[in-house]
Amino acid sequence: MNTIFDSAPASEAGTGPVAGPLSTVLLGPDARREHGFWRRLVATEPFRRPLWPPPGPTPDERLALAHARLRTLNNALDSAARPAADPRALAALHEWLAPVDPAFATVAGIHYNLFLGSLLDHDSDNPRDLSDFLGLRRIGTFLCTEVAHGNDAAAIETTATYDPGRDGFVLHTPHAGAQKFMPNTSPAGGPKSGLVAARLIVDGRDQGVFLLLVPLTDASRALPGIRVRRLPARMGSPVDHCLTSFDQVFVDRGALLGGAQGRIGDDGVFRSGTEGRRRRFLASIGRVITGRICMSASAVGSARTTLAVAVRYGGHRFVSGGRTAPPVPVAAHRSHHGPLAEAMATVFAMSLLHRRVLDRWEKAAARPPAEREADERLVDIAKGWITWQARTVIVECRERCGAQGLLENNGMTELVTGIEGAITAEGDNLAIHSRAAAGLLLDASRTPRAEPAAGRTGGDLTDLRFLGRLLDEVERIWFARAAARMARAADGGPLERWNAASGPALRGVEAHAYRQAAQAYENALAALPEGEARERLDELARLFALRWVAHNSGDLLAAGHLTSGQVDGLSDATEQLVTAVSGHLPELAASFALPGELLADWPITGARYTDAYDDPGASWHTAAAPGAAGSRTPGDESVHREA
Repeated sequence: MNTIFDSAPASEAGTGPVAGPLSTVLLGPDARREHGFWRRLVATEPFRRPLWPPPGPTPDERLALAHARLRTLNNALDSAARPAADPRALAALHEWLAPVDPAFATVAGIHYNLFLGSLLDHDSDNPRDLSDFLGLRRIGTFLCTEVAHGNDAAAIETTATYDPGRDGFVLHTPHAGAQKFMPNTSPAGGPKSGLVAARLIVDGRDQGVFLLLVPLTDASRALPGIRVRRLPARMGSPVDHCLTSFDQVFVDRGALLGGAQGRIGDDGVFRSGTEGRRRRFLASIGRVITGRICMSASAVGSARTTLAVAVRYGGHRFVSGGRTAPPVPVAAHRSHHGPLAEAMATVFAMSLLHRRVLDRWEKAAARPPAEREADERLVDIAKGWITWQARTVIVECRERCGAQGLLENNGMTELVTGIEGAITAEGDNLAIHSRAAAGLLLDASRTPRAEPAAGRTGGDLTDLRFLGRLLDEVERIWFARAAARMARAADGGPLERWNAASGPALRGVEAHAYRQAAQAYENALAALPEGEARERLDELARLFALRWVAHNSGDLLAAGHLTSGQVDGLSDATEQLVTAVSGHLPELAASFALPGELLADWPITGARYTDAYDDPGASWHTAAAPGAAGSRTPGDESVHREA
């Protein structure tokens, strides 16, 4: 099997008999085309971790760097419209660049996906002049949620009232709760334009929420009628999140992003081929779905990077081996390598589920509406599950790096806090999982329950197919409970019935995500030839499935899908796999194909990580010869670039 980076030196990550094929598993068979540009980009100097004098950069300096990187990227593209039109390119951008600079990934995702992508998706029969946005003479942003309307964005209250006399719209914010909440609308980085979600009022009638293209700022201030105020600093990426409001701001009719959801003709009449205001709103903000895929990609890339750093550090951080024994790497201890082995199984699962979703969504437009709805639901489920799993992995890896992991120069703190933004962005996880739970619960009620096959409990805990059947049963158990609870609340109102069912239904969504990830593992295994790489992937797949089976072993035992002996054997089976996976952590981490330049930017990834804390003026250098190893300080890259 060819590896995706088979022209790279053998010493680089992503090559070798195990890392090479597993890189292809993680990144796809066409990864050179899909990922090569972004992988090379993160290794270039503009995207290297810069040296800042103590105490480090201010939030405004980090934001300025993010915008400088945005311009570097834009200049490197043959066309800025290409990533905006390609979900795979957008996902890859986030997968590789979010671990390097979460703030950059945020502003890039907003500009290329939510802003440019929406402009390209609408009014295709009447193309706009996008040259200012493609050339970054104006940065694009997206204004949807409001102070009082987040997950219920369809209820936003900003209005765009059609004025037939001037043939345009008057944008207005009626009260404090209708201020646009958290868009990056300050002049930081340069002049901004935004797509503003507003309630379209035509002849006094509310036609639903549409997007309008609105200039917001020049290079230094908000334009007349527009108020932009910075919000308090938020944890994580230093993006210029703001409150934005409009006071009778006029834009011409061409500002409206039209399409099948509706438009106003030359005669001033509103026409729509989409029934219902909610459907029009969802059609207008369709790019949010691609944004959820990008959030999953950010989480996958951040978790992989953090895990690779933790694996490296665990291999060269030595601790006492006992009174008479020599020091040993901290990774030699089960208490250290066990959580990293389990994290490795999870990170592979996250990566494979992300690719499964991306593959399906790319083809979704050609599917019937019911199938497309199922594809969108899987995007939602994956976004929630992947970002939550990423938080668990990243926090675990940070802890395994101890106090070193708390220091900003070792790269983890940004990712620990950055993942919180992904959990909330493009639809809060719990909200989108609740919607998915309702859909899956309805599907479960329509599907007759098949009787369990005889002898189900006779399966082998080392058999991945048996484990897959158990994962399927876990999902069935939780949705059956949800349906039963809803039936008992049949006399109540809709909210009472949903409250009765939502707890187990949300557990069912979690189980569905685990089952989808396990199936992605199975598909990847089927595509690999016999050999070391397949053995490593099989161990990871079984460890991933066993941990979820163990988590639900009581329910599986009660339902007759496990015997008491099998439940008793879960711990030993899991420990055997932890031992097997732990013995290969470095080469599994190498399959992430992270460039050496990227890893070199975090001191703890190198065996000489203590050099980053050396003191050239200290006593131990007094008698040292000229040129002795010194600390990495601004202007001296020698230690920094060595890993």
